[in-house]
Amino acid sequence: MEKDQITLPIDEFPTKWYNIIPDLPEPLPPPKEPESGPSRMEFLAKTMIKECLKQEMSSERWIPIPDEIRELYIHMGRPRPLYRAKRLEKRLGLKKVRLYYKREDLSPTGSHKTNTAVAQAYYALKEGKTTLSTETGAGQWGTALAYAARLLDLECVVFWVKSVYDWKTDRRTLMKLLGARVYSSPSKETKIGRELLSKDANHHGSLGIAISEGLEYTETHEGSVYCLGSVLNHVLTHQSIIGQEAIKQFESIDEEPDLITGCLGGGSNFGGIALPFIGEVLKGKRKCEFLAAQSSAAPNLIEGEYKYDFGDVAEHTPLLKVYTLGHKIDMPPIKADGLRYHAAAPLISLLRHHNIIKAVAYLTDEQAIFEAAKIFLQSEGWLPAPESSYAIRAGIDEALKAEKAGKEKVICMNISGHGFLDLAAYKEKLEF
Repeated sequence: MEKDQITLPIDEFPTKWYNIIPDLPEPLPPPKEPESGPSRMEFLAKTMIKECLKQEMSSERWIPIPDEIRELYIHMGRPRPLYRAKRLEKRLGLKKVRLYYKREDLSPTGSHKTNTAVAQAYYALKEGKTTLSTETGAGQWGTALAYAARLLDLECVVFWVKSVYDWKTDRRTLMKLLGARVYSSPSKETKIGRELLSKDANHHGSLGIAISEGLEYTETHEGSVYCLGSVLNHVLTHQSIIGQEAIKQFESIDEEPDLITGCLGGGSNFGGIALPFIGEVLKGKRKCEFLAAQSSAAPNLIEGEYKYDFGDVAEHTPLLKVYTLGHKIDMPPIKADGLRYHAAAPLISLLRHHNIIKAVAYLTDEQAIFEAAKIFLQSEGWLPAPESSYAIRAGIDEALKAEKAGKEKVICMNISGHGFLDLAAYKEKLEF
């Protein structure tokens, strides 16, 4: 029997995170202070986890994973399987193209976000913090951090983008079951939230606003520390276990991907699977292409400008060199709200600048996205998150393109999360 599930033994689970910074084609532009106002670097030093900030600027290629974090990873079901999408290949009529997908939806909270959540919670506890404060867009990061906080007996405060908070009631319930305090953002809990609500009582919010609220809450509440779910270098480094596992899994079946697709808002799940492969490409060890699937609501890699910008609306953060649409841009709400962020991660942005990463954007009505998710569910049997469905859409499109051209191709799609708490979106978009 030919198996379609490629597993990895626990004793082969990575012992180190991969940090791509030493292998980049040019030095990563450092964060900068704005020309006026207080020091943003000092602000982050007061509000963020010290070990994470240390990892942020590390020049070490391999960062050891503490045994306690590895134990948490294994407790969460890592390593996660890689699947050959044979049923999807058959449905699409593929003869020359082989499709694979990595199963990050199998985490306890249903997404890849737990990979950095447990690491940040562990370091926060070691530094004597009692409360984790954060933002969330689609809700997957907020749920993951609430989960990590509960495992380590910490408190968790989540500022959730209002346009999603209002319709994802079941995910809100899950966060609260895990013990988190969850606020619709913009909220009345912070100065920036109250300012925005005074101008528009029905403001739909954004990740940039929620980040501002999380940072402000941390600054004004003793024992709190701010945790970020995407964009920053240490977050993508923690997520590198996805790609490291995938490399070993492909090696075990004597296969090599020609293309890796992933959805991209800030860049954590895309970076998680892609960066270990990109590192090998940069060192001449393999050939592979990388395609980021985005929404036209926030196509930062396509329409953004590569320049220094703030990471949040209230300008609490230092300036980062990124592909950005502008930190105060008003982006229309979408169901895959985890992709609605104004800027891509600095690491992703630099690689895009060197044309190592390519990108495609899909229309904000998301019809093509949800149709791809439906095809995936009806062939492979797994319900992906709306965000993950962008990766699936890109994978299907590229597979059909290669098949039509008569080219052999191996494509790997990263499934960043499941869609069981997104059924209201499926009902609306597919008109059930």
